[in-house]
Amino acid sequence: MVQTKDYFPQKDRIQHVYDSYRPFLAKIMSQIEADLKNTIKLASMPTYKSRIKTFASYYRKILRLKTEEAEVSTKLVTLTDMMGIRVICAFLEDLPEVVRQVKANYAVKEVEYKGAEQTFREFGYESIHVLIGIPEKCMEEARHLYPDIEVPEGIVCEIQIRTILQDAWAEVEHELIYKTEFTPFDMPLRRKLASMNASLTLADITFQEIRDYQRKLHEETDARRESFYNQVDLATVTHIPELQSDSTEKKISRVSPYVRGTVDDMLLEAIHAHNSGELERAVVIYTQILGIDPVPAEPVLAVIHKHRGMAYFAQGDYDKALQDFKESVAHDAMNFRALYYMGIVYSVKNEHEKAVSCFDQSIDLNKYQSHAYYRRAISRYKLGQDTDALADLSAAEQLGLKDEGCLILKEKLVGKLGLAM
Repeated sequence: MVQTKDYFPQKDRIQHVYDSYRPFLAKIMSQIEADLKNTIKLASMPTYKSRIKTFASYYRKILRLKTEEAEVSTKLVTLTDMMGIRVICAFLEDLPEVVRQVKANYAVKEVEYKGAEQTFREFGYESIHVLIGIPEKCMEEARHLYPDIEVPEGIVCEIQIRTILQDAWAEVEHELIYKTEFTPFDMPLRRKLASMNASLTLADITFQEIRDYQRKLHEETDARRESFYNQVDLATVTHIPELQSDSTEKKISRVSPYVRGTVDDMLLEAIHAHNSGELERAVVIYTQILGIDPVPAEPVLAVIHKHRGMAYFAQGDYDKALQDFKESVAHDAMNFRALYYMGIVYSVKNEHEKAVSCFDQSIDLNKYQSHAYYRRAISRYKLGQDTDALADLSAAEQLGLKDEGCLILKEKLVGKLGLAM
């Protein structure tokens, strides 16, 4: 008659087997984590956590699976979550992108969206779990270090993809509920947990909305800056005809409108109007922002004056543009762009000594401005400072500026100085 105890897994033997595999699994996991760090590319790079399943957790799971002693005491039973690597992202938009990149670079066995089926009344964590096969290069390194280990059949690595807040909730839930196998029955407590989960989810959504807003603002700002520089090029060739090239033309980017609301929304609407050529409307909105009570903070005032100065410049009102750029510098002494714009205005007004002074100050604050060297070269050229102008052009070229105006001016300076190109 078989004794009952023979049907129970022998825990010590199972632990001995599992412990013998831990270094092997740890090596594979570290290799995959290093590979992920080189493979996953996001605007905001993720952080990583990794862990080998503890024996206690491994053993509990084996018991739940009711694995026979003969299977678990002599060899490793492979579980899908023995090796886990978390890819922790800043924004919700990053999650599908990480999934896409993992699918593109690894042999994906399964993708599971945990928590996706839950309602807003529930408090379970959300996470994307991707099971991947072990890359051969990672396996080879582990085999080399541990040649006596028999590679388990069907071994995989679990990659968990979450936002920072999803990971925080998962950590807390794991300690409060999963590890203690606790499910609250008290309705007020359940509601509190559901409320906490909903608050974190809402925070993730809000962060993503802010991210989307920032992206739109950057797109609008880049379009506005491009439009401004086109206006500068037109003004430059008007006052210095010898720099005229066939490709000089006015380009204004057009983007979709944005609804006014907060100060940030007003700024975005103003920049959109600016980009769309509605300069008077842009000036009105900039002026409204400057007149808000309470007065915006110094950095905000610096930005608004700079933007309004660019709008005035586009309208051909150089005196008002200059005044706004000066105000921008007054609110932010490190505002190298406003100093650069002041130099441009002085250059257009044929006040080249003042222009050079402004360009000097701007370059002192940021020496990596190729266009600032180019503009200073133009003013030095007009002042007859040909050697210095040529040195500025050389600096501009070293920083990557090779547009047609730069080449035209260089030819003229080289010719005047009797040098070879």
